[in-house]
Amino acid sequence: MAEIDKRRSILVTGGSGFLGSYLLRQLLAEGYRHVRATRRADSDLSLVGPQAGEVDWVEADLLDIPALEEALDGVDCVIHCAAVVSFDPRDRRKMWKINVDGTANLVNLCLERGVGKFLHVSSVAAIGRRKKLRQIDEDTKWERSKFNSQYAISKHLSEMEVWRGSVEGLPVAVVNPSIILGSGDWSTGTPRFFQNVWKGLPFYPPGGSGFVDVRDVARFLVLLLESPVVGQRFVLNAENWTYRELFAA
Repeated sequence: MAEIDKRRSILVTGGSGFLGSYLLRQLLAEGYRHVRATRRADSDLSLVGPQAGEVDWVEADLLDIPALEEALDGVDCVIHCAAVVSFDPRDRRKMWKINVDGTANLVNLCLERGVGKFLHVSSVAAIGRRKKLRQIDEDTKWERSKFNSQYAISKHLSEMEVWRGSVEGLPVAVVNPSIILGSGDWSTGTPRFFQNVWKGLPFYPPGGSGFVDVRDVARFLVLLLESPVVGQRFVLNAENWTYRELFAA
């Protein structure tokens, strides 16, 4: 097996987020030393921990082309974690701008600069939901359905921008994690739902979902970065639980 070149420059978008923080820690633990990440001016870096000082931080918004150009300067590989996660209909426009237009901006710049590999963190939501569909896999095709949330639609369209980049010559791979769980800040994104339950939300939704440990997602992304695999998507899921089982645990 060829030795992995850990001198490559890696850009992680959404580096201060839940998954992004774990991914940065994993990259540094694996010996990568040229690690750059995007953040907002007010981002809390505490989840990255003491290793935050080893990261080259760039303030960049996915809708700010000049800032993205700066973030991509000299970068060999991109791991795109940044996204708006919300199931509030009022956030529809924001999700579409960041998740779809922002991803398109990033893909276009990576194509222009000849980035060597682009890993996209999508979601099982991007695969879609249908009333009679009981199991999904990497080959499940998206269908328009009233069961698809605005978040799911935005992630599907975001993923389509990545596959468009693939057709145009960008080496890409996509991961579709189920609900990501782990310790850290549960005030934003998907984990916010669990914070509400912890605070005493008097109900939880019927049914259930798939769940995966944030550390496993971070480890898989590093393995995928180091592999020659491109042009594929991977559903990441560890367990399927009903919400009743989850909150009774």
